[in-house]
Amino acid sequence: MEWDLISAEEYITLNTLDNEDFIDADDTRKTALLNVSLRELSRKFSGYTIPNEAVYIFANTLGSAFNDTNKLQQQGVAGFSIKGISFTFKDWAKRDIDALIPPEVYEIIGAPSGRAMKWTTL
Repeated sequence: MEWDLISAEEYITLNTLDNEDFIDADDTRKTALLNVSLRELSRKFSGYTIPNEAVYIFANTLGSAFNDTNKLQQQGVAGFSIKGISFTFKDWAKRDIDALIPPEVYEIIGAPSGRAMKWTTL
């Protein structure tokens, strides 16, 4: 698919808060993030129409989740250090790509989130 990267970046800039990883990426990386986002959303929400806005928001989320530092976490690295600066990742923080889909993407697509309300006792 041919993406309008200017429209994608404008939407992400105006509708997301943590967007530096997407905005600072080169065009090839932005295109890859959008392609993976669309592919994963189309697989997860088979039978639904996937609006560009949902693709943009999920692509931005993927950009943050798979930036230079966080992709090490996704690859299973527990921690590392560079010139006295240490990073330690929690082992529970590694998640499947489906778990990264923000709730607002479900709303934009019009699909149930699959998350059920649970009763608790205080």
